[in-house]
Formats: sequence, structure tokens, C-alpha cells
Amino acid sequence: MPYQTIKGGRVPIRMWTDPAAVEDQALDQLRNVSALPWVEGLAVMPDVHYGKGATVGSVIAMRDAVSPAAVGVDIGCGMTAAKSSLTVEDMPDDLSGLRAGLEKAIPVGRGSHREPVDPSALPNLRERGWYGFWEAFDGLHRGVRSRLGRARAQMGTLGGGNHFLELCADDDGAIWLVLHSGSRNIGNELAERHIEAARRLPHNRDLPDEDLAVFIAGTPKMDAYRHDLFWAQEYARRNRAVMMALAQNVVTRRFTGKRCRWEEAISCHHNYVAEEQYGGVELLVTRKGAIRAGAGDLGIIPGSMATGTYIVRGLGNETAYNSASHGAGRRMSRNKARKNFTVDDLVAQTRGVECRKDSGVIDEIPGAYKDLETVIEAQSDLVEVVTHLRQLVCVKG
Repeated sequence: MPYQTIKGGRVPIRMWTDPAAVEDQALDQLRNVSALPWVEGLAVMPDVHYGKGATVGSVIAMRDAVSPAAVGVDIGCGMTAAKSSLTVEDMPDDLSGLRAGLEKAIPVGRGSHREPVDPSALPNLRERGWYGFWEAFDGLHRGVRSRLGRARAQMGTLGGGNHFLELCADDDGAIWLVLHSGSRNIGNELAERHIEAARRLPHNRDLPDEDLAVFIAGTPKMDAYRHDLFWAQEYARRNRAVMMALAQNVVTRRFTGKRCRWEEAISCHHNYVAEEQYGGVELLVTRKGAIRAGAGDLGIIPGSMATGTYIVRGLGNETAYNSASHGAGRRMSRNKARKNFTVDDLVAQTRGVECRKDSGVIDEIPGAYKDLETVIEAQSDLVEVVTHLRQLVCVKG
């Protein structure tokens, strides 16, 4: 599907979806973004929907500026997936024990590890610069420096909401682990402090939406934000790497007789900022609910609790700033989902998947999300499908 263009403010809005299908609130957000004096371009992915701060499924390219609220409070949120040598034939009929093992190894919701994870105890964790990463904590915003203990204890934890850990099977029957998480409380606290600081700056006073307040290049506040932002993005990436290693340990130990091996993991942020060049111009590209899909880049596009996940390869479409959707995208709010669906609906829609089937996760029911197949088809010029994964086990907070 070729993209469609609608009129924006300073720049046109390029959309990989039917504009008529996008809710008015989201269109208003996009028009406000397109009118910012620092914006060089705006691309909209097929999973687009209204979001706090900025529209989910938007790629905002700015020159010499960045909006911390557009990045959002879950800095570096993203996906990691790893393929194993196991197959569906190796799996037991009852997967509840495997789910329980994963939930025991990886705290969910607001949970933390009792003691920080020791990276040397995880043979599958190939992280470098571990101690240097933590030494940089003292250089973060002074308001979070008392949070070191909490940040260390939450390293390797899932969180709640739409975050998940899944055991899946691909088109050929190979078993994968897939997870979705971000920078936990430390990313949230850093974001909130910088968002508030941006709102107070004089050059942001006349903006149509205070959530679009920006920092300007060459200023101390911009330097401070970029420093903390990139640290939080690294925290999120390492958080997923630790969880993946913990989950791999659980699976490997349960199938010791199968000599389980793991391929190199695929990892991608989808709430983040990257320094990229387009048309010879250095830009700060904010992907708010979007992944990088440069030529050859492997990416992960999940659906919902029972509709699977796609592993994709980027086609390098610069019209979309080398981007693609980050998932199926919500078609209704969490509150609306809770009002429209019941536990019986959840049980029916997640049949065949070992997962929670209670009122606490009704807002994550598949029916609250857009159709994943339609979203994938709409971006055939952005990515190509490598394989489709179907859930066998889904862990949620």
C-alpha cells in the first residue's frame, strides 16, 4: 500500500494507513506536530492511534530539537526475540509449569528482584561494559540519584500494561522467546523531570500543545536530556537482554535432554530518539511507537495476546525515515476495552494460549487491538516478512 499524504502545518503528513480510519484526536496531534518550527518531516505508521504526549505510530524528524514528551515516559521501550533449537514437538501438552517457571524467574508488574541480577551467573548474557554503565548513574539528573538501588533491582523485570514475555512457535515449528519491555521506573522518572523542564522554557510558551515542548540543540538543558535519554535507552536494551537470558535459562533447564541452543537475539527499540542523516541533513528522529526498518534491519512487530508476532526485515524506505510499525496498535482505549469485554471473551479469544485469563488483563484482550495482518499488509514497502510466530505461552504483569 503506497502512503497517503494529508495537509499538515509546515510539512505534509505521510500516512501508511487510511486517514479516514484515524481518530480525530490523533489527527489533531499529528497536525500540531507538523506545525512545529523545528520539524523536517512526519511519517505515520499503520498502527497509529492517539497517545499521551504524541501520537503512537509516528516518526518525527526534527532539526536541532527534540520533544521529551513525544518520546514518552517509557524511554527505550521495545522488543527482543531469540530463536532456539527446540521445536513444537519438544513441548509438553501442559505448558502451565513452563509459564510458572518464567513468572518465577522474571518479576512482573511493579515487582523487582530481591537482589540485583548478577550478570556473571547468566551464561547466555553477552553484555559488555556492565560496570561502566552503572558508574554513569551519578551523572544522571540529580532528582533520580537516590534511585540507584531501585534501578538495579528492576534490571531484568517485565513491568505491566502491554509488556509481555512469550514462548512462541514459528512457521517451521521452531521455538522462540519474545519479550516486550522498557526502562521501568528509572526511565519514567527521568522523562517526567525533563518533560516538566521543557514546558517551562520561554520558546515553548505559544505551542498548541504543551506536550510538544522541545529542547533546542546547543543548550545545557538539551545536553542534559540527551545524556539521560541515551542512558535510559541503554538501560531498556540491557533490561531486555537480562530478561532474555533469565528466560533462556528457564527453558534450557526444562529441556536439558534436548541440548537447547539459542541463536543471536534480535532487539529493537520503539520509543526512542536516534541521530540520523537524510538528504545530507543531520536530524533527530523520534520513533514513538515505531521501529527502525533500514535496509536489512531485522525487526519485531507483535500483535496481541493471541494473534502472534512478525519477524520482519527492513526495506530502507527513506520516505518513512527507515521506519515501520511497532505492533498492531490499539483500536480502543483500555477503559473502553474493560467496559466492552468480559472474562469469558478473554478466555475465548486466547484459546490455545497458556496465559492469564482474568479480569486484570481484559484491557489487553486481542479484540482491543487492530488486525495485525492488515497492519502488516499496509507496510509492504517498509518491511518484508521473515516469519510469523504464534503464542504458546504468554506472561503478563
